[in-house]
Amino acid sequence: MSIDHLSFGTRNMPATRRFYEQQLGFEVLIHERMLVEEGGEVDHIFFHTGNGCALAFMQWHGTPGVATEYDAGINGGLGVPPGTFHFALRCDSLEALHARREELLSNQVVVGPIIDLPPYKSFFFDDPNGLRLEYTTRVAPYTADDKDPTNEPFQSIWLCLETPRKPYKHDR
Repeated sequence: MSIDHLSFGTRNMPATRRFYEQQLGFEVLIHERMLVEEGGEVDHIFFHTGNGCALAFMQWHGTPGVATEYDAGINGGLGVPPGTFHFALRCDSLEALHARREELLSNQVVVGPIIDLPPYKSFFFDDPNGLRLEYTTRVAPYTADDKDPTNEPFQSIWLCLETPRKPYKHDR
């Protein structure tokens, strides 16, 4: 069994579509409008992220009982740091991770540095909705130590919780 798609809310479908389609390069699988029986409609889009998986977004219009103002980034509305609720997209290798980061930088996406999150290396960025995204690759096999929370903590975790605001000085 695997995940088919994850669905999120957006308050700006045109910006969401531009970001995922043009800046991240994800193919649109479905973009539909659904009428809601109680009134209003839903703008609904699916982006192919690879290996049969998709990200979906919904924007509600004029539906009774559905808020028009909310934190589409999830974390702020819950009062938790930006990296708490996020999703990670897998690269097949460290070289692919570096190449993907360079591609996003060339597409004007503000991304953080590649950081060590043993046994992974990752970088983080935000979409126009404020959702935190991660690109990651596993650089070592899982070990028994990975399952033991009493091991010595590592210091890089706060980098993934910070919001990338501008290109880092070592980027280009």
